[in-house]
Amino acid sequence: MSIPAAELTVGQEIGSVTIPVTRQDLVRYAGASGDFNPIHWNSDFAQGVGLPGVIAHGMFTMGAAVQLVTDWTGDPGSVIDYQTRFTKPVVVADTTAQPGVPGAILEVRGTIGALNPEEATARIDLTVTFEGQKVLVKAQAVVRLS
Repeated sequence: MSIPAAELTVGQEIGSVTIPVTRQDLVRYAGASGDFNPIHWNSDFAQGVGLPGVIAHGMFTMGAAVQLVTDWTGDPGSVIDYQTRFTKPVVVADTTAQPGVPGAILEVRGTIGALNPEEATARIDLTVTFEGQKVLVKAQAVVRLS
């Protein structure tokens, strides 16, 4: 789906999404990414290195957040650049004994931060929070519009 730049304005919201995260999600991500660091699945180990508990992979969080953008454009290939800074960990509680209960909830909101009509691109600024605190800052995806 192509989005005509003429229909967009800076500051326009593209949507928001709530993303439940479970320890099972982290294990699946570890398998897909090859990142089996125990801070992402073992509470004792995570706390032993000074973390408050098991934390989500930064790249898992980053990837989950950009899904809002790809859903909006309808084409994952439309994302031509994506960057962020990690500021706070996403602590994922162990809810494996409670199927369907997330261990953490991410909140993602996207707005159009800039438009470049000459290149037919838009910069989407993402606000990504966990428990009311930003976990990613300067999360920005540049997308090809048409």
